[in-house]
Parts: sequence; C-alpha cells; structure tokens
Amino acid sequence: YANWEVLRFLLSNLRYWMDEFMFDGFRFDGVTSMLYNHHGINMSFTGSYKEYFGLDTDVDAVVYLMLANHLMHKLLPEATVVAEDVSGMPVLCRSVDEGGVGFDYRLAMAIPDRWIDYLKNKDDLEWSMSGIAHTLTNRRYTEKCIAYAESHDQSIVGDKAMAFLLMDKEMYTGMSDLQPASITVDRGIALQKMIHFITMALGGDGYLNFMGNEFGHPEWIDFPREGNNWSYDKCRRQWSLADIDHLRDKDRNA
Repeated sequence: YANWEVLRFLLSNLRYWMDEFMFDGFRFDGVTSMLYNHHGINMSFTGSYKEYFGLDTDVDAVVYLMLANHLMHKLLPEATVVAEDVSGMPVLCRSVDEGGVGFDYRLAMAIPDRWIDYLKNKDDLEWSMSGIAHTLTNRRYTEKCIAYAESHDQSIVGDKAMAFLLMDKEMYTGMSDLQPASITVDRGIALQKMIHFITMALGGDGYLNFMGNEFGHPEWIDFPREGNNWSYDKCRRQWSLADIDHLRDKDRNA
C-alpha cells in the first residue's frame, strides 16, 4: 500500500465502479488482514489499545483505507461503506476528519458465530442470556455496527443455514399448514423468529439479511463449479415458497 501506483490503481478502481455502474457503497472484505502486519492470524484481540496502536499495525494499509473512504464520501456523500473487521480497531468507523479510518459501519461478525455455536453445540437450557446480550451489545461506543443472525457462509455448500440446523429434514416434510406441526417445526420456527428479532433489536445500527434466510429457504446455494459439473441446479432461491398460503414459510417471512 506504500506504492503510489498501487494506490492509484485501487482508488481509481473504486471510482470506476461508482462512476460507471452507479455503485453507492462497498463492503470491504478481510479488513482485519489489511490492518495488521500479522494479518490477524492466531490473534485473540482483547480490546487493549496496545494491540491496535503499535508496530503490528500496517500504517500504509490504514492510510489507504482512509484515502479510500475519503474519496468515496467526496464523490458521493451518502455512500455507505462497511468494514469486515473482527479485531475491534478503534475509530475504524469514525470519519477521516475526526482522525478515524472513515468507514460507516463495521460488521458485527461475532453475532452469527454465537448463534451457530449455540445451535450446534448447546442444548436449549444451556443458552446463556447474559452471554447472548453481551455478544449483541459488545461494540465500540459511537461506532456503528451492522448486525446479522446468519451469514452467506451458512447457505453455501459445506454448512447449514439456521433453519436447517433447527429443523433439518423436516424442512421438506413438515412445513404444510394442512397438517399439525411437529415439536421440531414449532421449536424451529419460534427460535428462528426470536433470534432474528433480538438480533435486530440489540445487535447494532443496521440489519443484514442473506437472500432466502429471512423465511428459512430449504436449500443451500451452490454456484456452478467444477465440483458440481458446472451445474446451475442449486444456484437459485425459491422466492415463491414465502407466498404460498398453505406453507408455514409465509409466517417466517420477516
């Protein structure tokens, strides 16, 4: 990031997408890896300022991010720029004029990790309300966060979406209103609604949804690739499920 030509390329790339395709915002992926010389590998951030303001911080990368945010907000003051950062870098989401890095929001990545940990590894009676509340509200004062209950990773092949973790195979057989709901389906729908609601209420200053997860889409997403013989079969979302009167999906569409 100290190379002028690299800076010109990166900054002009941002402007290209804004000018030519009318982009009004960006999500910067892997910001933690950019901010530090150790790239966040094998690091457990505790919140101590020594972890952020020292020789481990990649100053050139921080300057680039400040320039990028300054440029985007200069071109489009209402632009929204979101950082994917797990380190909790102070002033990441304060304006450049204030000495911050200039992002508008940080993704609250610990929240979906908490839900998945509970759903996979704990019985209902082991859920800690204080632990949930701490995870949902643990963010830097005056720095905005985007909350989300589950991420795109949980809908891609290799993992399960929240609805699948809760109801598994009954997603295919137990969603009709024409038959009584099983305990598994009743519990799954209730928990998914409560998880979404409390995440929206306490998790931050915005809410992120991944397409289809709002009503518990029954299938994963699998983009065409060599491993599936370049198939488009699972590269879709069945939006109609949320509009069918006799399916319980309509009651979860929020």
